[in-house]
Amino acid sequence: MAGVSDPRFIGLVQSLLASAEAALGEVDSPMARHLARDGVLAERTGRRSLELLVMLEQKTYGNLNETERSTLQHALETIRRRLEGLPGTSPDTTQA
Repeated sequence: MAGVSDPRFIGLVQSLLASAEAALGEVDSPMARHLARDGVLAERTGRRSLELLVMLEQKTYGNLNETERSTLQHALETIRRRLEGLPGTSPDTTQA
């Protein structure tokens, strides 16, 4: 689909990515400091963001322009890479 990117979609993807990054210790924020004390909660939050982004990918398949698609793919790859780096976690099984 060609056309102008929807800033609401881009913002939603970036918000979910930021949430996962903060939970997984990538962003210096009060949330990151709080979640750093609870590794299980941090991983759960990161995985939940990933699950939501996978759902968005599935539901919007064929309806995104290149900017929206690349933003979504970047977010998915970033979170998957970060989750794979956590000690004691199994490989991601939510690949689309």
